[in-house]
Amino acid sequence: MTVLQMLKPHAGLRVLITGGASGIGLVIARAFVDAGARVHVCDASQQAIDELAHAEAGAELNPITATLADVSDRDAVERVFADVQSQLGGLDVLVNNAGIAGPTGGIDEIDVKAWEDTVDVNLNAQFYFARRAVPLLREAREGGTIIALSSVAGRLGYAFRTPYAATKWAVVGMIKSLAIELGPDNIRVNAIQPGIVKGPRIERVIDARAKQLNLSYEEMEKQYLAKISLRRMTTPEEVAATALFLCSPAGSGISGQAISVCGNVEVL
Repeated sequence: MTVLQMLKPHAGLRVLITGGASGIGLVIARAFVDAGARVHVCDASQQAIDELAHAEAGAELNPITATLADVSDRDAVERVFADVQSQLGGLDVLVNNAGIAGPTGGIDEIDVKAWEDTVDVNLNAQFYFARRAVPLLREAREGGTIIALSSVAGRLGYAFRTPYAATKWAVVGMIKSLAIELGPDNIRVNAIQPGIVKGPRIERVIDARAKQLNLSYEEMEKQYLAKISLRRMTTPEEVAATALFLCSPAGSGISGQAISVCGNVEVL
C-alpha cells in the first residue's frame, strides 16, 4: 500500500455519528459516505432527521440512516444501538459528536439546571455511547476507532463559558484514559478539538457574548478572529477531513491524542 493509498479509509466502514443530522456531524457523515462507509446517525431534532431523510431519499449508494434520540437519555441510547445493529450489523467507528454550547455567564449567574444539561449532553452521553460501542468495536475487522469531539475550549480556559469548557476538558481526560484501556483490543481513541467553526452554532455563541458585553455582532466577531493565528474560522470540512484521516491506515498509529483543528486559537 502506497502512502497515498493509506490516506483513504477502508471501504465499507460502519460508522455511528451522534448529533449527525445537521452541522459538523452531518458534514462528517457525508464525508464518510463519500469515502465508501455506511453511516448511521442519531439526532435530537426531528426536523433535522426529516430533512436528512428527504435529502437521502434519492441516494443510490449507502444512504445515511438515522434515529431520533436525546443522547443524554440512556433508554434512547439503547434504541440507537438497536438500530445500528439492524442497519449496519456491527460497528467500526464511533464519532461522539453531539454537544451543546451551554449557558453564557459568570459562575454565580449560571443556572444549576443549565450546568447539569451541559454535563449530561457533552460528557455523560459520550460515556453512554462509548460504553455501548466498545463490545462492537472489539469485533471490528480492521480495529475499532472512537473519535470524540472536544473543543479548543478543552485546552484553554474560557471565561463565562465554564460549563462548556469543563465538559470539553473532561472529554480529553476520557479519551486519553480509554486509549490506554482499549489499546490492547486494537481500538484507537482520539479527540478532535475544533476551534471557531463556521456555521449557525458559533453565530449564536458570538451573538450571546456580544449582548453580554453590549457590543455589536461585528465587533464581537472581530475580537474572536483576532485570537486565531490564521485570522479565520475553521470549516466543518476541515474537521471532517481530520476524522477521515484518523480512521484511515495513515492514522493507524495515532491514539490517545487531542488534535486541534483551529487555526491555532491562542486564547479564548
